[in-house]
Amino acid sequence: MNYYVDESGDPVYFNKKGKDLIKSGKVSKVFIVGYLETGDPNRITKRLRKIRNDIKNDVYLKGIPSVKKSLIHFHAKDDCVEVREKVFKAIYEMDIKVFVVVARKDPGQFRKKFNCKPSKMYEYLVEKLFENRLHLYSEIDIYFSKMGNVVRETNMKTAINQAKTIFENKWSSKNKTKIRVFVQEPSQIMPLQVVDYLLWAVNRVYERKDMRHYNYIKDKIILIQDIFDVKKYPKTYYTPKNPLDIKKMSPIDS
Repeated sequence: MNYYVDESGDPVYFNKKGKDLIKSGKVSKVFIVGYLETGDPNRITKRLRKIRNDIKNDVYLKGIPSVKKSLIHFHAKDDCVEVREKVFKAIYEMDIKVFVVVARKDPGQFRKKFNCKPSKMYEYLVEKLFENRLHLYSEIDIYFSKMGNVVRETNMKTAINQAKTIFENKWSSKNKTKIRVFVQEPSQIMPLQVVDYLLWAVNRVYERKDMRHYNYIKDKIILIQDIFDVKKYPKTYYTPKNPLDIKKMSPIDS
């Protein structure tokens, strides 16, 4: 099996002077990490290549500046509406599963729990994301989207090993799955571009109370864990049968 990991939002809390940037709206209110699971990444790649070829030959789209970037790398935040529609419609038809962890950003927690290190927060979210998902197949290749110094092969392997240990201690069962870890540019691995789109749809719910895109592809998102929504815990797990909704979760600004 192949897992493709990406993030949405940003792990920034403060400026260089230590000022809280979340309250001023200069950074995201949440940081999201999720992965796409597929046994047939080639089918995803072929589908996106077809879209890219269609875009390249579409005279109507040639005057849109962002299309040049889309021809290299689909990115939900930057793609124009016309391109975004094509990608979302393709995703709707894909045989994929997506699992997501949402972290509400709290400056006090960031200092105390993660020592103000974005890489530590990312590692923790990876542990939470995979602690119950690494024993399901005999072999798993995990592809992480490159993210500066935050996502490196060494610290992602550490997070994966910690997730395995948590599972083994919880269930007293040895995980014998062979796991390989790769850190890649999203432009080189097309399933990473698909998970970017799905996480963007979840992000829109939290940041803008926009349910439109999530509602369209919610059946692909098997699980969302809103791990720091303490007011609603334990009702912070969302599935296709219990979909995420702004009426269910605690307000993000509370």
